[in-house]
Amino acid sequence: MIRLLAFVFCLLCFTTASAQQEVMYHVFVRSFFDSNGDGHGDLKGIQQKLDYLQEMGVTTISLSPVYQSDFYHNLYASDIQKTDSKYGAFKEYRDLIQNIHLRKMKLYQEIDLQYVSTKHLWYTDSFKNTKSAYKSYIYYTDANNQKPFALPEIVTYNGAKETLVAVNLKNAGVAAYYTKALQYWADPDKNGNFNDGVDGFRLVDVQDKIDSSGKTGNLLKGFYAPLFENLKKVNPKIMLLTEAADTKNFGTAFYTKANTDRVMSYKLRESILSFDKKKIVAAADSIFVKNPADKYPVVFIENENTPRVASLEGMNVGKLRAAAGLNFLLGGVPSVYYGQELGMKGQPLQTGKDGDKIPLREAYDWFAGAQGKGLAAWYKDSGAWWDKTELKPNDGISAEEEEKDANSLLKYYRQLGKIKRMQPALALGNYREITNTNDNIVSFMRTYINKETAMYEQALVVINLSGANQVVSFNDSQLDTTRARLILGTPNVAFKIESRDITMTPYAVQVWRFTP
Repeated sequence: MIRLLAFVFCLLCFTTASAQQEVMYHVFVRSFFDSNGDGHGDLKGIQQKLDYLQEMGVTTISLSPVYQSDFYHNLYASDIQKTDSKYGAFKEYRDLIQNIHLRKMKLYQEIDLQYVSTKHLWYTDSFKNTKSAYKSYIYYTDANNQKPFALPEIVTYNGAKETLVAVNLKNAGVAAYYTKALQYWADPDKNGNFNDGVDGFRLVDVQDKIDSSGKTGNLLKGFYAPLFENLKKVNPKIMLLTEAADTKNFGTAFYTKANTDRVMSYKLRESILSFDKKKIVAAADSIFVKNPADKYPVVFIENENTPRVASLEGMNVGKLRAAAGLNFLLGGVPSVYYGQELGMKGQPLQTGKDGDKIPLREAYDWFAGAQGKGLAAWYKDSGAWWDKTELKPNDGISAEEEEKDANSLLKYYRQLGKIKRMQPALALGNYREITNTNDNIVSFMRTYINKETAMYEQALVVINLSGANQVVSFNDSQLDTTRARLILGTPNVAFKIESRDITMTPYAVQVWRFTP
């Protein structure tokens, strides 16, 4: 009885702690849900699907850029302070945020500060014009403003040609402008009430330098750290996420130099999807054990720039579940890319156009027949990406079909979202590897301790990385399996009496909660 009362008390105490935990859902806005019938996903469409997202345990919605841009993905701004009219006016943006906040959820906004299109005022006014008020806002490599640092010319999905130029982030005017612009998104009314402001930013193309000239170095400390500090002055709770696209490191410099709150690491993603125990354990040890204190990575296996996991070679439903288990349970903040929970497919094309990544950003498949009111197939009949679309009727990959299947991937993601939300150890616990005897089995303990509330909880996660039955024995002599209760996984699997041995079915994901 005492143990039971202690457990109930712990759950009550966790109500406050759980507010710190997040399950992120990254939405590619143009492809999610179309509320007005123009074929483009929009802000009101996201608002209409908040029930669906909340049912999956989502606490934070991360939007692809919604500011004005000449690109379908809106990544490179032509005006960073205005919303794309296809998505809706600022009123729709504010309505979405306020509805999200009413549900005790959060909204993050993706943003790129490093590059703008050649249609941006800073470029159009300063090109070949050294008397322009914006003469130093673009990074020119010559004294006459004729040679901007530019990326290779881009052919857009609809055939237009665009060029991206680098912003001079070392310019004080640029820093002041970006600070003011992001502070506006954080608190539009400037009244200290953040009900109508974003809760965080996901910054991409963040680099310490963009070339080897020596003129663009030290951007993490010189530009991003002060920017983040100024945003925190407006809202101390605002979260700053940066993306470490380099697969050779985990982005530790973003923490130490820019003081970012969270990092999205491609190297961690690569390790998870290798299904190689040694790589996963090494990555987890580096990112969960050796990270600076109170810095939490964002764990993802898909985003708008990666192949859909379901399209990777050798992938099957079992592996999709195992990957999802690692995505949610390793630690940090799990992030789900829209449609990932359905097993949507997509591989980039090689046509040389900006539309080559549209297969990674296809319309969310709401309907069994691959058509219906709200389907955001804005790219229909526009090129090779439509000719090779994965949006197919009655293929088992749609929200409508998976809602009816108790064993669907969608239902499994909901299980993971629920268990992540309800179990303190899985939500906030520290990571520690539990060594075992099998090279195909990843096992780790998540432990949560709250001294103020006398709360202590542990959860053991065991994942079979192979497509065969595996027998595993755990080496930890302090692992008292008599206290273990299965809370996720095959119901008829159990530890042998007074032993640390267990048999795992192919690609099984099991979570054992240890009673107080």
